[in-house]
Amino acid sequence: MKRAIRWPGFWWPPNLRNGPQPADQLNHAIGLDRQSGDGRGRAAMRQLAATLPDWDEPLLRLAESLRTSGDWAGAGEAYKAVLRLNPNRVEALLATGAMALEAGAPDVAPLLRCCGLAPRREEAWTTLGLAWQALNEPRSALACFVRAQRLAPRSITHAHHLATAAIAAGQHERELARLAAANDLDPLNPVPHIARGLIHDHLGHLDDAIDALEAAVCLAPAAREPTALLAGVLSRSNRVSQAEDALRRALVLDPGNPRLLNDRAAILMRLHRHAEASDLLVEVLWRYGPHASVMCNLANATVCLGRQDEAVEIARAAVALDPLAVLPRRALANTLPYCHGVTGLELLHAARQCAEVLPRGSLPMPVRGINKRTLTVGLLSGTLRTHPVGWLTIAGFEHLDRDRFQIVCLSRAYEPADPMARRFHAAARSWIDVSALDDEAVARKARELEVDILIDLGGHGDAARMAACARRLAHVQIKWVGMQNHSTGLREMDWFMTDRWETPPGQEHLYSERLLRMPDGYVCYSPPAYAPDPVPAPAERDGYITFGCFNNIAKITPDVIETWSAILLAVPSARLILKTHQFGDAASAAWFLDGFARHGIGPGRVETRGASPHRAFLASYNEIDIVLDPFPYSGGLTTCEALWMGVPTVTLPGETFASRHSASHLNNAGLSGWVARDRADYIAQAVARAGDVTGLAAARRPMRDKVRASPLCDAPRFGRSLTAALRHAWVST
Repeated sequence: MKRAIRWPGFWWPPNLRNGPQPADQLNHAIGLDRQSGDGRGRAAMRQLAATLPDWDEPLLRLAESLRTSGDWAGAGEAYKAVLRLNPNRVEALLATGAMALEAGAPDVAPLLRCCGLAPRREEAWTTLGLAWQALNEPRSALACFVRAQRLAPRSITHAHHLATAAIAAGQHERELARLAAANDLDPLNPVPHIARGLIHDHLGHLDDAIDALEAAVCLAPAAREPTALLAGVLSRSNRVSQAEDALRRALVLDPGNPRLLNDRAAILMRLHRHAEASDLLVEVLWRYGPHASVMCNLANATVCLGRQDEAVEIARAAVALDPLAVLPRRALANTLPYCHGVTGLELLHAARQCAEVLPRGSLPMPVRGINKRTLTVGLLSGTLRTHPVGWLTIAGFEHLDRDRFQIVCLSRAYEPADPMARRFHAAARSWIDVSALDDEAVARKARELEVDILIDLGGHGDAARMAACARRLAHVQIKWVGMQNHSTGLREMDWFMTDRWETPPGQEHLYSERLLRMPDGYVCYSPPAYAPDPVPAPAERDGYITFGCFNNIAKITPDVIETWSAILLAVPSARLILKTHQFGDAASAAWFLDGFARHGIGPGRVETRGASPHRAFLASYNEIDIVLDPFPYSGGLTTCEALWMGVPTVTLPGETFASRHSASHLNNAGLSGWVARDRADYIAQAVARAGDVTGLAAARRPMRDKVRASPLCDAPRFGRSLTAALRHAWVST
């Protein structure tokens, strides 16, 4: 028998003069394997390999067949046999490395040999890069991905690999420069723009990412991925209208993509078009079946339509679908506080279940300096700007004892154009943009900054970093404002900032944290300088009482609508103004008006209004005589703003933290008489107050001065209390 002829990297079978040629026999075996799938083709390959033991091709084809069928053990043995015959067989080297990578045991040796033998094989460099990446060698991975990208310069997959490796290797600046040079050499290639956009997105530089991806879309307007990537980055920016437009274009290119449909629904919610978002999400679930992320968005859209119980059921279904995922449990924890009848223990249980699925870190905490004179306080929040978090906390931070505390802000990029952000920036020693850092990196940054006390101002909100708190960012961690609807349930959260009205004595068992009670209220309101002056009671001018509520409509439950309807029926001349951003959506407004109509209240007595600039929003209180607080989730900042504008609030506190915000603010401002005992008392108080126009007018005139002088707005007093509270938390933890 003639022996096979060996060439570098490939062995050819001998040319047999008589009978079928080996290549024909192998092709027949391959065809039989593809057609029948019953093992006869593989048997023929094995027989041919035994007949021609020096020829590696039958064994290679056998290995590929076994790999395709899922027999990895058999494929691995066959590839080894190929390499024993021919150590330079590129296909076997590449497959061996790829299989090791897929099995979670990356081995770069066969891939290095493969790249050396076939340096122009792009797939080999890509696989080697992925192996180095899996071995936590990002520099080596980046070098491989750069080689692969040069061999296939228009592969979008390489753009993703390059971005990830460049960030991990800390070489993003060098890679950005290289990609810019690549753009100069090939200005019509969209891929370097995509890679730059991905790197900037990783770094949290959303404007730069948008610029790069817009260039890519211009160069490849018919390509799906650049448009989808642009839509994704825009969705995480403040350019909400542009994001909707980009998502619409992306869906034209890829109309059946459920991820894009889900993203579009999320954008519609940010545009306060919750009814439209809900319809779209229901369609996605109907077309593609249950999906936890889609169901979480649907729960959020549903609660914002005033269907709180339905929202909770959707969130529970999402939890059942993916019990170990954070997002469904967070959706449940965030929707439950809006539902009537939910107890503090139920909220604590949901919060604990959410907290328990958060991953924990392994970074050791540094030695604690218990006797430190000056402590570093870290503020963790994505909303250190014009936002309820700012209006209710900045005065306390501005009046902290600077000899005892220094502040560092762990937030998004500093926005100097925002006046509230400027106040936080001025109060802080430093401002660190952590938006692009993962939770482990945030923990490392907190240790680097030597943060002693970490105050979370985000809770389980969308831009919050509760998962970072689970990794223990400081020796003492405190929850304050920012989605502070009840306990966080996080065992690493040591304290919960509160007061005696928010958490009366005896409620300690409803919280996983220790209660850090302030001597007055738990917040200090900073009224804006541009707030318009209050006017006399509108009822004196109009001849009828105007009730109002300017809260998020997620707080307006069917029970609240029924209660307010009872008040309007008891005061037949009265009208009700509801104002919030969500009422800019006609479909959402119509649903609420229908709710009142079912209780006999015609549309002429209830007016819905959408968003307006903040000064105009505050001026709208000059049309209101009495605020009707929603329940069980009461107003927070809106109650403070109403009081500043001279408008009192009737409130009905319950057991949960979210239900007691207004009770705290009213008591702190010296208006405890406006706090109802139960639903009947709430109705009776509203009706009785509406019948005393003279009393309302008399109380309205001095109210701003009264509120200004009260602990609710006394910033120096609050600063002293906050200083004492933080010091107590430090020495008592």
